[in-house]
Amino acid sequence: MSTPRSIPEDFAAECRRQLGDEAAPLLDSLRDGEPGRSVRLNPAKPSALAPAGEAVEWCDGGVRLAADAPSVTLDPLFHAGAYYAQDASSMIVKTVVKHIAGADPLVAVDACAAPGGKTTATIDALPAGSLMIANEIVPARCAILRENLLKWGYPATIVTRGDTATLARMGETADLVIADVPCSGEGMMRKDADAVAQWNPRLVEECARLQREIVDNLWNLLRPGGTMIYSTCTFNRHENEENVAYIVDELGGEPIAVPGLPDCIAPGIDTPYPCYRFMPHRLRGEGLFVAVIRKPGHSSPLGDDSVPAGKRKDSRNRRHDTGRSSAARDIAASLVDRPESFGIIETSDAITLFPEKWMPLLKRVERCTTVVQAGITAATIKGRDVIPHHSLAMSTAMNREAFPEVALSLDDARDFLRRNTLTLPPDTPRGYVTVTYGGLPLGFMKHLGNRSNNLYPADYRIKFL
Repeated sequence: MSTPRSIPEDFAAECRRQLGDEAAPLLDSLRDGEPGRSVRLNPAKPSALAPAGEAVEWCDGGVRLAADAPSVTLDPLFHAGAYYAQDASSMIVKTVVKHIAGADPLVAVDACAAPGGKTTATIDALPAGSLMIANEIVPARCAILRENLLKWGYPATIVTRGDTATLARMGETADLVIADVPCSGEGMMRKDADAVAQWNPRLVEECARLQREIVDNLWNLLRPGGTMIYSTCTFNRHENEENVAYIVDELGGEPIAVPGLPDCIAPGIDTPYPCYRFMPHRLRGEGLFVAVIRKPGHSSPLGDDSVPAGKRKDSRNRRHDTGRSSAARDIAASLVDRPESFGIIETSDAITLFPEKWMPLLKRVERCTTVVQAGITAATIKGRDVIPHHSLAMSTAMNREAFPEVALSLDDARDFLRRNTLTLPPDTPRGYVTVTYGGLPLGFMKHLGNRSNNLYPADYRIKFL
């Protein structure tokens, strides 16, 4: 039996004051309970070798892993984007988005998106053709977000780096905003010792103030008739129900109920509004709070209108090209399915493909904030060489007939992810080759006949124990 965790006494006292009868079993769970492991399958990348297990009650595609299941880091399918390792509670976002989204394409913004769990869950529930803008302010976390979204493979994705005030400069742009705001982290106390060590009443108050600033910014980003999903991974009312009341009473939001959720998800505390609490003593998941609020009104179709006051980003080395470069268009035509649906972005050393439908909005985003990644980096250019990019291998839009494919064994797939040298079958054609595992692309190699170069990105290299 593991040693019980130490819980700050002032936190325990605050739980007893706010939560009443819920406090004692919650505190027992935080001291003695063990977090489970779960993954959410990528519906766009099915594989017969994907993890199997007990279904998560509130999320289609959520799978609970056995206690003795191997680390996902050891599974090449994780690196191929077949699934995302995510706490079961956080998977509720997919179910909520399914409830509120209609059939028409949407513009969704995940404003505090790293590492990408709620972003990918949202992508899975969006109507076909929707655009996802995923933002993170911290550079190191933004890099992780970019990698995880690259693996997920959804082509209509923009990754940005900035604060929410910068996002708000785009004006009323988003049909859906995911506001998974920074919080005091009480719900992570079973998984993260830092969440215990950092907790104090002042942190709660600071988080509550910051959350309202973020909400104000994101409310300006949300179009009339659009929806905000507000969430935290904490238990106290200051960061949860009180902020929902602020959105409703001060900003005019309209709370939305989500029907059909299991009884183990608790309602909000001392609030007339529909709110949902994931409490680890009630269910198999960590602490989470979720509320859904609609912005009143109706909006006209989104256009490439002028951007509110703000600094224009320098795009001198980038040109948005919908046909000017015949060479680039020929390359694009061979690499992706439905190439006519993509616009081309050329730089001095790369060709990027981005959905033509959303090209005007991409220009608006670039004028307001820093774009880290947009669409699919299809190829890099070195002299006369056109080198397929790892982003292409991960994309669900890749034309699987563009390159010969070589299926790898588990051991070889792990060696590929280590960037080790592999010996490909003697009948492998010379040139660029897609290597696969479990039916999904892992990346590219260049076969030279007597040897092969491993093109897996050095930054993503896996160091297995």
